[in-house]
Amino acid sequence: MNVDMALNMDMNRKGAVSAIIVAAGRGSRTGLGFNKVLADLGGISILERTIRAFIGSGLVREVILVISRDDEEKVREIIRKLPFDIVLTYGGSQRQESVYNGLMKLSPDADIVLIHDAARPFVNADIIGRCIEGVRLYGAVCAGMPAKDTIKYTDPEGYILQTPDRSYVWIAQTPQAFRREIIIKAHENAAANGIKATDDAMLAERIGIRVRMVEGSSRNIKITSKEDLLWAEAILGGSDRGLT
Repeated sequence: MNVDMALNMDMNRKGAVSAIIVAAGRGSRTGLGFNKVLADLGGISILERTIRAFIGSGLVREVILVISRDDEEKVREIIRKLPFDIVLTYGGSQRQESVYNGLMKLSPDADIVLIHDAARPFVNADIIGRCIEGVRLYGAVCAGMPAKDTIKYTDPEGYILQTPDRSYVWIAQTPQAFRREIIIKAHENAAANGIKATDDAMLAERIGIRVRMVEGSSRNIKITSKEDLLWAEAILGGSDRGLT
């Protein structure tokens, strides 16, 4: 999809597009001893790359950054030099709570909400644009990629129970994007009923919302380990170390 066309469509329609970037985790699997999103990637932090992707897309009017109190000083150093007013809020004990805290900071005119993991620095304007247009058409979408490998469902002991048709299997990514009223209702329902989920799409599914998959990118990786950091450096090197 042409990003300029998406921007024009967005600006001509009622309601703002907001992005909630979740950066409150610790990232212990990377073994860095600090929040992985503050790690250097090609001269700037992972977090800055992620924020710049949303700002540079020209498709969002608001960026809400959910952070750990322990990281506030370093995060403020990062956002101070960015040409955009970033709204800060603190995360909770789990990602789900952190996202909800971000939702509570939405501006009154926010109509479409994109929720993104700060540890995915290679998100780009095309993915963001597809998510926005997907919400306009379907109400709730999840970026992802069709599975390339055969997937196996197993029992707790590891025995195969089922082999699903690979043509219907997707690997979920972020952003996941929703109409404001849908994602707030989904989170409120989860809080009221003690529902825990690994992503926001699952919470929407629990209130009967059909979430449509939209194309992400094989480059849109989530950095969770030292190996992922090496892979991210390789991706960056392949794009001449430019911002994505």
